[in-house]
Amino acid sequence: MRKLLNEELGRLDIESFKKAPKFPVVVVLDNVRSLNNIGSAFRTSDAFRIEAVFLCGITARPPHREIQKTALGATESVRWKYFDSTDQAVRFLRAEGYHIIAVEQADESISLNDFRIDKEKKYALIFGNEVKGVGDNIVKNANIVLEIPQFGTKHSLNISVSIGLVLWDLWVKMQKI
Repeated sequence: MRKLLNEELGRLDIESFKKAPKFPVVVVLDNVRSLNNIGSAFRTSDAFRIEAVFLCGITARPPHREIQKTALGATESVRWKYFDSTDQAVRFLRAEGYHIIAVEQADESISLNDFRIDKEKKYALIFGNEVKGVGDNIVKNANIVLEIPQFGTKHSLNISVSIGLVLWDLWVKMQKI
């Protein structure tokens, strides 16, 4: 067994990526502080070929050296849009027919492993601030709140880990339909 060279991976170039069909998902970052988390969101979004990343509130925007450090160029391939508030982004997404999903711990949340994806729907996945999580108003007005099962002593996962877990789970479920 040997490790594959980058040339052997068959990855798309940026122009081909932009023209390729996308996974019907928008990742929404609700006031995310860490530039590394923002970069990771772009890189993971590129890996799953999602439609876009929406940056809201205090979330920094490319170009930024610290975002690029983790994004490794994914800010050039993944479409992104900035909104002054997450509420604005949600209104825009609803008008475009997206099903709004907050990834958070809530009293009526659905466990990620119990969530059933509908191939006919487009999804907006909202990931929150590293300390405060997804804003209360966003949680209250989401179509669904998804919770990632956890079994340790900590109360949350890093946002970049959460994005990877949720996108992978939804992508796998979409392939089975």
